[in-house]
Amino acid sequence: MRSPLATHLSKMLFLTTALTPSATASAQMKGTAGEFSDVTIESSVLEPEKLAVPDDKKLTALIKAPEGFTVEVFARNLVNPRMLAVSKSGVLYATRRSVGDVIMLKDDNGDGKAETVRTVASRPGMHGIAFDENDVFLITVNDVYTAPVKEDGTFGPLTRIINDLPDAGQHANRTLGLGPDGMLYISVGSTCNECQESNAENATILRASKDGISRSIFASGLRNTIGFDWEPSTGALYGFDHGIDWLGDEVQIEELNHLEQGKRYGWPYIFGAGEFNPHINPAEGITLSKWAALSTEPVLGYTAHSAPMQMAFYQGTMFPSDFRGDAFVAMRGSWNRRPPSGYEVVRINFEDGQPKAFEKFLQGFLLRQENGRYGYLGRLAGIAVGKDGSLFVADDSNGLVYRVSYSGEVNGSQSSLMNTPNTYRELPPSKIAIELLVAKSPAPIELNAIFADKKPIPLSYAAEGENASPTLGWRGAPEATRSFVIIVDDPDAATPKPFVHWLAYDLPGNLNHLREGLPNDPVLSHPKDAKQGMNSAGSLGYIGPKPPVGDPAHNYHFQIFALDVETLGLDPGMTRDALITAMNGHVLAKGQVIGTFQREGTR
Repeated sequence: MRSPLATHLSKMLFLTTALTPSATASAQMKGTAGEFSDVTIESSVLEPEKLAVPDDKKLTALIKAPEGFTVEVFARNLVNPRMLAVSKSGVLYATRRSVGDVIMLKDDNGDGKAETVRTVASRPGMHGIAFDENDVFLITVNDVYTAPVKEDGTFGPLTRIINDLPDAGQHANRTLGLGPDGMLYISVGSTCNECQESNAENATILRASKDGISRSIFASGLRNTIGFDWEPSTGALYGFDHGIDWLGDEVQIEELNHLEQGKRYGWPYIFGAGEFNPHINPAEGITLSKWAALSTEPVLGYTAHSAPMQMAFYQGTMFPSDFRGDAFVAMRGSWNRRPPSGYEVVRINFEDGQPKAFEKFLQGFLLRQENGRYGYLGRLAGIAVGKDGSLFVADDSNGLVYRVSYSGEVNGSQSSLMNTPNTYRELPPSKIAIELLVAKSPAPIELNAIFADKKPIPLSYAAEGENASPTLGWRGAPEATRSFVIIVDDPDAATPKPFVHWLAYDLPGNLNHLREGLPNDPVLSHPKDAKQGMNSAGSLGYIGPKPPVGDPAHNYHFQIFALDVETLGLDPGMTRDALITAMNGHVLAKGQVIGTFQREGTR
């Protein structure tokens, strides 16, 4: 039986909305979209006009909040406040993408207004911000910075710890957060509405050490998850992903995902409860059905095109006790839906650590004018919980930050909300694959690479070079060989140990080489039907050496195994542990060549 979410999405996919010709974009695709061979899509372009109300009282009177809550203007004339964060001492900060800086907003006299607005850091494209005790982390398109927070709330000198995040495209607004595990989590959006990315780090959540030395892909298949946060009672990570445009007024829903290590969330081929994107096909050799089976469905879906931005769980004491453990999300608002959606703050109700339903919290930012046209009082972007339990909301279109307080009776005392370890699972140390798998025959395979055994790997095959897989050739496999497996391990990495750089399996038994630069697709384009697994960076296929700067040269073990079965019966994207388990008892022979690599210079 299909889930209620699946049934709801199926109905939405075939919903037709009456549109005027000038506001409709239609597309017919015949024989070009996999299992969808004849699809008509109608979408709207409807951009409400910006409205400005200079009087604070008149403005906040238009905003609707639940009974007992008060909305006030905390600060005006801020140009473009985007992401918000509150420091350990309780000071509010806002990033300004268009200005390229971070501003400190201080309520010096406790009247609920910011008397001090001061720039504390500047870099072009500044967007994400997060605090860790007495340090701040900031992110632009390509770079992550850290700085100490001084007693007066200003920042010390910025230190760049990451300088090579993927280049931007359509979604350049990077965000970041500090997880319960003490690691940095970085959202890197897709470069496009829907496409096959050339960089595996696009459309992901990355997980990085706080010094920036190491990072991996935590979760993938995420078009643009700007807002994410950790549920306080379980430590589980949740994120709100932006749906694909041009699938219709009611499609694609905005997806609330439970983000877990190593999982994929469908984009660009699958959305919602296993629905197929009719615009695009996966790489040859893998079907939409298979991609759906490899993807994780959202836990809840919200109105299409609402544009979820920053997200924050509430752990304060000002609001009623039933708000604790719930999450707030700023919905920036649609430009391609009729009627418009978003332009509001939404509450996500959690029960026993699980998301159950959405509830509108702040409304009134979208107005239907006397002439029938839509106008907006704000496009909301940032959201943060103050030290006193109030809620801050940023409007980047009119340059405002609001403060929401509660004046009713607080029903109940604050419950204990202790962070538990995040869902990230550190892998226990293991041996390299060639030491774990015992051959049935002592016959070795001679494996050759573009580099000689125990000699340096050329830069073009490293992550900072061209990141191309090297040419490999082999001979001497037993006649009974039916397939081959390639595993590339780095046992010199600190964690995980060993670090996996490549998994390729179900390589035909009559094969004797792999060409240079194989694509990072679930199924290799040549040879057909051979599969690739998940490397320790969290992406599919090959990833080149990138040891920490200052480390001695690492040894990279390129290993080949001859098997007595044509296929291991595994899907693409398997982990090293799952692959080795399936190989046990089937290995006829094995061989390896070791390449070395050392990075020079500074990060």
